[in-house]
Amino acid sequence: MNQTIETFRFSPDMLAPADRLPGISAFMRIRNGADFLEATIRTHAEMYDEIVAVYNQCTDDTADILLRLSKELEPKLRVFHYLPKAHPAGSEGHAKTPGEAPDSLVTYSNFALCQTRHQWAVKLDDDHLAIPDAVRKMVDAIRSGAADDRKMHCFSGLNLIRAADNKFYVPAVAPVSGKGDIGYFRVTSDTHFTHDPRFERFTRGGVERCFAGWFYWHLKYLKSGGGFANYELESNPGSRYARRRKRLQAGALWDISETKSRLTPGLLRRLRASIDKKERLGVARDASIETAFPQADLITALDETAPDWRHWLEPKQ
Repeated sequence: MNQTIETFRFSPDMLAPADRLPGISAFMRIRNGADFLEATIRTHAEMYDEIVAVYNQCTDDTADILLRLSKELEPKLRVFHYLPKAHPAGSEGHAKTPGEAPDSLVTYSNFALCQTRHQWAVKLDDDHLAIPDAVRKMVDAIRSGAADDRKMHCFSGLNLIRAADNKFYVPAVAPVSGKGDIGYFRVTSDTHFTHDPRFERFTRGGVERCFAGWFYWHLKYLKSGGGFANYELESNPGSRYARRRKRLQAGALWDISETKSRLTPGLLRRLRASIDKKERLGVARDASIETAFPQADLITALDETAPDWRHWLEPKQ
């Protein structure tokens, strides 16, 4: 079922923590995500109690994909069409639009979160190819009560890029996605999105963050437009994402061995981590990469961590 939302105003009491069901909800915000939307949903669906998919300003096949999948997976997959045109992160429109406005990325994000019905929630992007064994271990810990609900269990993924030789690599200028901005959390009235001129900021309500693992392969830079199409860079040339795109296009490419070597924390980072909480999270993340990806090459790492990756990433004949 596809519900259309014409406007929305958020207040923290809408999160209603006392009324939530046991379990885990994933929520998605989607704009032109057709490239890997189905891959994301299918590789995560069995592990969550529900997936809330909210789409906005889509001109590709996103709506059709969601309609087809919702008929197959309902009631687990719940779909909403959010009509106010949310300004993209990094844009002048986002910076100037109050966070409580319906066309703010903040309100759009809070709407998606408000539609979740379970005690735990996690943000899921439309370009996350699951590492099923790792995700399942996390959700099992939540369901059994072993996961500390006083913490946000953050996770990361390696970015993939396809080079001119048609091989996959990890981009040196942006090898990793996720450093504390995404994770599993117990929903309260204090866990919601707020406005930052650069992007939507997730407020944890004082909850500490810990690193839980490497849970996905990030397919952003394999998408149409190189992963930057939704930032409206033509009308926002000063966007931080325009600079990121330029660096990415000129940057070096790493195989899995070099990625692990470059990311392994040195003494200086470890010393900084002793006094800086965010650096501590990054060090915990990067120190675990060898354990998470012991393979000697990238294709073997994909084969062993995401067995169905070829179905989703290799060109269809």
